[in-house]
Amino acid sequence: MYDEYRQMAEDVRSAQARTAEVRAEASSEDGLITAVVGGSGELVSLRLAARIYRSPDSDQLAAEITAVVHEAAELARQETFGILARFLPPGAQPDTADFRADPLLHELDRQVAGRDR
Repeated sequence: MYDEYRQMAEDVRSAQARTAEVRAEASSEDGLITAVVGGSGELVSLRLAARIYRSPDSDQLAAEITAVVHEAAELARQETFGILARFLPPGAQPDTADFRADPLLHELDRQVAGRDR
């Protein structure tokens, strides 16, 4: 059983490494805004085309940037869910799942350490 814990911990760490490499990109319909988001939903990059400054409506620009970032974050969440789905409870959904694996890894390491004593 402890070998299974070790293997599961190794598999979870491998999946964590894969999710750290996730990059999802989304662009506005006009192509003036592009956002890249990582597997944890963090904004990795934001590109604004020079033509974007032709409109003085900063509120509209902010809304468009926010929408593009949210779209990229959703794409990243879907990809991350695909990587981690086998470690999540049955019925887990991408929009509500908690992708943090540290509590699981802590428990697996605790179980294995208890055996090694």
